[in-house]
Amino acid sequence: MTEVVITGLGALCHLGAGVDSFWQGLLRPTAPVAAQAPDPLAHVPIRDFHFLPEGALPAEPATVDGFAIGDATRAALSVAREAVADAGLGVLADGRTSVVMGTSIADAYVIEQWRANKSFPADDSWTPVFSTASVVARYLGATGAASTVSNACSGSGYSMAIGADMIRADEADAVVVGGFETYSRVAHAAFNQVGALDPESCRPFDATRGGTVLGEGAGAVVLERAETARARGARVYATLTGTGWSCEAYHATGLDPDGTQIVRAMRDALAEADATPDDIDFVVPHATGTRLNDLVETQAMYEIFGERTRELPLYSLKALIGHTGGASGGLGTVAAALFLHHGHLAPNLPVTTPDPECPVHVPVAAGTPAGRTAMVNSYAFGGNNMSLLLRGEPR
Repeated sequence: MTEVVITGLGALCHLGAGVDSFWQGLLRPTAPVAAQAPDPLAHVPIRDFHFLPEGALPAEPATVDGFAIGDATRAALSVAREAVADAGLGVLADGRTSVVMGTSIADAYVIEQWRANKSFPADDSWTPVFSTASVVARYLGATGAASTVSNACSGSGYSMAIGADMIRADEADAVVVGGFETYSRVAHAAFNQVGALDPESCRPFDATRGGTVLGEGAGAVVLERAETARARGARVYATLTGTGWSCEAYHATGLDPDGTQIVRAMRDALAEADATPDDIDFVVPHATGTRLNDLVETQAMYEIFGERTRELPLYSLKALIGHTGGASGGLGTVAAALFLHHGHLAPNLPVTTPDPECPVHVPVAAGTPAGRTAMVNSYAFGGNNMSLLLRGEPR
């Protein structure tokens, strides 16, 4: 099977703009990401609850070719540019470089602003979800395929798998993949309505957890055919060795409590990578902080890893940056690639009151060895599950 490697990284979240800010924020965690408002319909004006740092987004025209350019597309463009520059890619207009980006709602908040202000654009601008990858491809000059995967919170995980499949099918030599998310007021209210938001903070695997906290951001990587990347002397962060996806076909928003399809996604990723559960050195779990998600994911890991789950290091990213929706798998992959590249995990925020029903290992000490192989999990509304396996370079 064609080897697919990660040669460039891009990151944006409330920790700052750029991979360096992201990495430093991971190394020095301070507090769980806090909730913005328990009643978004009553208290949160449009776009006043976002976590993106001031000045982090590139200044772009309000529209491009009739597409409205909102903060979500700007975030995607920011991390895609960073990943391409980090990879040192040259000319992308050879038809062999593609763009695949995942999201939940893209720039939906723009329509809310138009309606709230009663100021619909006179030039027939619109903001469909699919447009972001097209805009990113145009600004990068990438003339291969451009696709936006609107697959909720596993969107960027799916973009990774699709990009790898494109390379293995000889449809591309390089694919810029990742995810992006900025939340609309309605989306925030919907999460609140179904009881998925914690009024205090995001506390995965904590007995007192009450839900997740929404965060905004974007994460991207450059996937390349290993032969091409190594021939040009590219730095390789990790190899994407396996992907596994599944759908529970259970409920539009609810998680199937038996976890069968979550287990299947992990097993399929292991099988594609020709790996065993014992090969996994750490996991970046989905770990949203909702009561059912953390419990089902824990049970699924025990089915895969057995009692070894008690000692297997987890990195609980959402506790620090919140649930970034369609960006979560992308940022989780960036984090895993950095851990493998540097040889150690960042310290977790402590689980204050460990849930006895979730007996997992969330190390808080600095310098936990990363080993060679990581698993990154993403789950989503609609029952869409994704597991990715990354293998680090020999040290």
